[in-house]
Amino acid sequence: MSGLLNIVVITAAVALVFVQQFKAHRITSEGKKWWLIPAVLTVAAVRQPGLLDPAHHTASAALLGLELLIGLACGAGWAWTTRIWTDADGTVWTKGGWVAAGVWLCGLALRIGLMGLAAAMGIHQGSAATMFSVAAMLLTRAGATTWRARAVRHTYGVPVAG
Repeated sequence: MSGLLNIVVITAAVALVFVQQFKAHRITSEGKKWWLIPAVLTVAAVRQPGLLDPAHHTASAALLGLELLIGLACGAGWAWTTRIWTDADGTVWTKGGWVAAGVWLCGLALRIGLMGLAAAMGIHQGSAATMFSVAAMLLTRAGATTWRARAVRHTYGVPVAG
């Protein structure tokens, strides 16, 4: 994929998830495709040439590792700031708010800072590295949110001893 197409794919995936977080969504037992968008982004990123800068292989790999850590941390923070509840029927719902959006925006600022650091060091980081980091963020967010929703579902309707 070209750099411009990568930017469009990254923007579309993040915008879709970001906008959808402000709407309440029912979590169903059939909702097992939470990993699909991150998987597509990961495959697209790994297939790209230039994931690592050949002239600065070690430093480029270190920056990619930092970008992945930022993605994982932001995904976890995003998931833990997402509200999860059950309705009267026992259906589990999820909805993100402005705190979750703030976590995501902080991650974006950190990624931009990391790109600036790479540019200052003369290291070329293509859009594949960003795509890989966004995939890690979305995978972590979706996985942790699904895990939290399952925990809520398992505890629903269980009488409290005491």
